[in-house]
Amino acid sequence: MPQAISPEFSSSVKLKYVKLGYQYLVNHILTFLLIPIMVGVLIEVLRLGPDEILKLWNSLHFDLVKILCSSFLIIFAATIYFMSKPLSIYLVDYACYKPPVTYRVPFATGVEHAKITFRSNPKCVDFVKRILERSGLGEETCLPPATHYIPPRPTMKAAREEAQEIIFSAMDSLLYKTGLEAKDIDILIVNCSIFSPTPSLSAMVINNYKLRSNIKSFNLSGMGCSAGLISIDLARDLLQVHPNSNAVVISTEIITPNCYQGKERAMLVPNCLFRMGGAANLLTNRRWERRRAKYRLLHVVRTHKGADDKAYRCVMEEEDPEGNVGVKLSKDLMAIAGEALKSNITTIAPLVLPASDQLLFFIILTGRTILNLNWKPYIPDFKQAFEHFCIHAGGRAVIDELQKKLQLSAEHVEASRMTLHRFGNTSSSSLWYELSYIEAKGRMKKGDRIWQIAFGSGFKCNSAVWKCNRNIKPPTDGPGPWLDCIHRYPVQIPEVVQL
Repeated sequence: MPQAISPEFSSSVKLKYVKLGYQYLVNHILTFLLIPIMVGVLIEVLRLGPDEILKLWNSLHFDLVKILCSSFLIIFAATIYFMSKPLSIYLVDYACYKPPVTYRVPFATGVEHAKITFRSNPKCVDFVKRILERSGLGEETCLPPATHYIPPRPTMKAAREEAQEIIFSAMDSLLYKTGLEAKDIDILIVNCSIFSPTPSLSAMVINNYKLRSNIKSFNLSGMGCSAGLISIDLARDLLQVHPNSNAVVISTEIITPNCYQGKERAMLVPNCLFRMGGAANLLTNRRWERRRAKYRLLHVVRTHKGADDKAYRCVMEEEDPEGNVGVKLSKDLMAIAGEALKSNITTIAPLVLPASDQLLFFIILTGRTILNLNWKPYIPDFKQAFEHFCIHAGGRAVIDELQKKLQLSAEHVEASRMTLHRFGNTSSSSLWYELSYIEAKGRMKKGDRIWQIAFGSGFKCNSAVWKCNRNIKPPTDGPGPWLDCIHRYPVQIPEVVQL
């Protein structure tokens, strides 16, 4: 006997079609308005007949001077428009650093190090085990050689060697993939949050590749995991005022000097999550590069909550009571990240959402902020605006929270979860490992839109929106972080790994 359809299911289906109808109506409102006007004009023309149309045309008087002046004004206005229009910024290609297997740190190694380091403090060992069990990391994440020692040896020499290995490897891969010559680099931006030596990392790159003496170089530090998108924003601004230029952006975080050797739990968490990684990107404003460029930059939106004391201190580098330096994570971190995300969404939503969602978003935002109505905040359906999402792989909790707030499916956050599992939290470069994952899976098509979201100390939430410029085939050879393991992904990641 057939089962009756439940009222809840029936009402949900009706609501779905009502929503689809509303979206179609609002998104095509101009079409619906123009069609009756065009039909009316066509009917009137047919009613007049050819003789009356010819008579009307002959009655018009054209003055040569007026025609020339009108043409001049049109040409002048078009020239001003095209000259004032922002230059299109293209991402030609990018490359990610892949650590050698000898740097691998499986869970057993991490737990063994914790047992030896904290042999007199079993509570710290249990804490490290709990963090690793729930971290979402896999067995193939890597740490630099200096951290493999017991105790670690975070010397300046070791930190520089790590920086050279990551940055030069990513840079070599980028030059190989793009065919770019070092002399053609006009702008260089390097971002690394905590390790900021003298000479700077950007100077190190200039020295190694013998870049031009008139290159515009910048070195960003202390800006956390969202510094990669800040660097993209800086490159975009520089490319707007320097035509026919190439900009290379290098994003990394050097782990060697950041290895905390104390016992404070809030400062041990970064030791469990952060791993080696780095990426190099080539951006350009040269129009002839459009055909081979992978992506076009549409928007960069930056949100800074540093005026709030809690937000400012939620990720803080400081000393513990024993004098050990480390990065302390506040318990309020996820709540503060949520508030920063809300502010960022408020700015980016009008830029990317279809008209139907913009209208609803504006109405509810007005009701909550101006009329003080007790309405629930409206979370726009960003799945209508983007095909792919690259959420900073800062940890399982970060990905879970954004998936919930943005109402994303498991497939939408797959790239972030798999990047966290394979490479760990690689700080500002994690977004590029995620983009590389999507490409390696063969999911990136021409016209697809990508939303990159990153969080950083201060506290910051930054977004970048890209549009795919051409169909991208999965790489079969050459440098690539996923080349030898993409066939194994996605993998099932348990809530708790028993160690």
